[in-house]
Amino acid sequence: MDTPEGFLDYLKTCSLIFERHVDWAFENKSTNKVQAHKDLYNILRAEFPNIPSNILQATRDQALESVRRLKFKVKPQKRPYSAVRYDARTIALRGNLLTFSGPGKRIRTMINLPSFFQKYKSWTMKSGTIGYDKFRKQIKVSLIFEAPTPQVVQGDRIVGIDRGLYNIVVLSDGKVFSSQQVRKAKRKFLHVRRQLQAKGTRSAKLKLRQRSGREKRFSSNINHVISKWLSNLPYDIFVLEDLTGIRKQNKGRKMNGWLSNWTFYQLEQFLTYKAASLGKQVVFVDARYTSQKCSSCGETHKDSRNKSQYHCASCGYFDHADHNAAINIRSNYIASLSACDGGELSSPILSAAEKPAEQALVNEPNAVLLNCNVAGSLATSQRL
Repeated sequence: MDTPEGFLDYLKTCSLIFERHVDWAFENKSTNKVQAHKDLYNILRAEFPNIPSNILQATRDQALESVRRLKFKVKPQKRPYSAVRYDARTIALRGNLLTFSGPGKRIRTMINLPSFFQKYKSWTMKSGTIGYDKFRKQIKVSLIFEAPTPQVVQGDRIVGIDRGLYNIVVLSDGKVFSSQQVRKAKRKFLHVRRQLQAKGTRSAKLKLRQRSGREKRFSSNINHVISKWLSNLPYDIFVLEDLTGIRKQNKGRKMNGWLSNWTFYQLEQFLTYKAASLGKQVVFVDARYTSQKCSSCGETHKDSRNKSQYHCASCGYFDHADHNAAINIRSNYIASLSACDGGELSSPILSAAEKPAEQALVNEPNAVLLNCNVAGSLATSQRL
């Protein structure tokens, strides 16, 4: 569709409102939305009368949340045509008719959804974002729909999952997802990043930002692939180690570098919402001694593990260390269930909902994101 008259100016104005709230936050050393509303709302409404009230408030929230996320270290910036946040009151999809608040009035346009996404139209639309792609000269729309939480499957098929650096995941049934190719790609990313940092020119810094985004997308894609593979395995409960606070431990410069580049938290979040969409569960158990305990006799010896090999000092049991740990993770969960039935809990079990979050993610447990270009055809992606 052609860009509605005044729509680009409308996006630029929203970016300006974003910057005004960021400036207010730094001047007042505050991200309090109520106080920002009292200080700026009436002024901005008078200055920009064509901006709907709901959009102004949504832009305020977006700006203050960005400042809070960056902890006042740097000022967040919003590009002139970057997306504006909408909620269920300011955007609606009825059939193929999309309506949303615009400069001074509501904009109505027809979109063509691929047949693959028709099933999501019966879900509840919660929110969306609308921006502009200056290269394709198209409006970009992202819609988020929410479905009822699936009923949890009451099954007893349990698998333990050990996460590591050399093998991304090792299952208690022996399945392995190796990190060999992933680590090779990450070494290449690191080599190029160091070269660009050493060069230090303006173009090198620009290239560095571009490659940073590419590396994040690469890691995210790998985690989506692994989590989808895991969630579709014939198991009802996935048991993981609770690795909260692992990056706070000082394990030496080299190991700390590996851990900082290890996206284990994102993987468990992806697995959690993909499993939930299928009615499956993700639970967590204490991570202590799972690598040192023998999965055969139950004895714990620090010297039994030698790098990737596990050779029990008591019974002589021999196995790959990660597989041995995965079996222990599964066994610890089952033992904890037995302890709970007896009125005593020997090892804490956390569900995905109870586990404290280390960072905010946009992924809802049962949400689907549709990325749409409002034109003849739609570029779409889904996260299930």
